[in-house]
Amino acid sequence: MHCGDRGSESFGALLRFFRERSGMTQEALGKHVGYSKSQVAMVERGERSPKGQLVEIADQVLGAQGALLVLAEKEFGSAGLRPWTEDYLAEEKKAAALHVYQTHLIPGSLQTEAYARAVYASNRYPTLDDEEIEKRVASRVERQRLFERKPTPSVSYVLEESTLTRPLGGEAALKEQLHHILDIGELRNVEIQVMPHDRQVHAGLNGAMILLETAERQLLGYIEGPSGGYFVGEQPDVGDLFGKYGILRAQALSPEESTKVIEEVARKL
Repeated sequence: MHCGDRGSESFGALLRFFRERSGMTQEALGKHVGYSKSQVAMVERGERSPKGQLVEIADQVLGAQGALLVLAEKEFGSAGLRPWTEDYLAEEKKAAALHVYQTHLIPGSLQTEAYARAVYASNRYPTLDDEEIEKRVASRVERQRLFERKPTPSVSYVLEESTLTRPLGGEAALKEQLHHILDIGELRNVEIQVMPHDRQVHAGLNGAMILLETAERQLLGYIEGPSGGYFVGEQPDVGDLFGKYGILRAQALSPEESTKVIEEVARKL
């Protein structure tokens, strides 16, 4: 029936049938599959395709005995079982606002080709072949259309100072990356701030996070780990993430001060 970001009423109805038969709430199912309650409801109404591992996990925890897997393959093909990264990217492409806090490396939506290639080449387990690396690099660079699209999204970044000095790909790649950050930072809809390493009080000790405001003005958080990522969309959790990010921005250097720091790091390379 439908594919891509659109859902299927048939799949949604079957998912709801098995969920209600098992006595599980939408919120409880969401915790199993990394969805918010509202996202599960959208899938059940046929407004959203089942992305990530929703089909596999839901089929197991709801005791569907393969019925959800079979229907998902018929309705969506491979689109019903996309990796979590693809699920996030679908939201990023249409977000009205994007806010990123990163701790170990330059965020993907800011990366140059050389830097992104070094990031993927650093992945030694499992090791990626050259063809797969180039495919992922191209996909990562494609994300930077975010800065050009209409309507213009509001974008902000808080970067740990250590991300500016870690020479992934070598000093030349890092220098090019820093100049690219400076160029993006000149856009009127983008603000880039640096969190200095000498902060004695720090609101982001739990790690990196991404916050989005959808085109419908829904607030979403996205947390990524070694085994995948998950969305946070219910209160008070998503409100707590936005509050924490607000504190991070207050603790970080101003955009103007951050520009000077980035320029100085690049000058020394």
